Amino acid sequence: MVETRSLVGAIEAADAMLKAANVKIMDFQIVGSGLVSVTVAGEVAAVTAAVETAKLRAGAVAEVISANVIPRPHDEVDKVFHVDGGERIW
Repeated sequence: MVETRSLVGAIEAADAMLKAANVKIMDFQIVGSGLVSVTVAGEVAAVTAAVETAKLRAGAVAEVISANVIPRPHDEVDKVFHVDGGERIW
């Protein structure tokens, strides 16, 4: 996950992550107050490389608020993003 204080920064982060490693975007959310988050999934090493690259690239154009990798998240964590059928919870 990478959170920035700008839409442009989040788009830059998403582009960097997809180009840096074999990951897929799982969530892209405008949080509010200028904050935007991008969540990717893949193998732990790929996600780690993607997030590190995104921090550098997004940091060049926007403030990076946070970046985090959750290795092997519990199945219930997926409910934070989607329910069965791909519908948003909120």
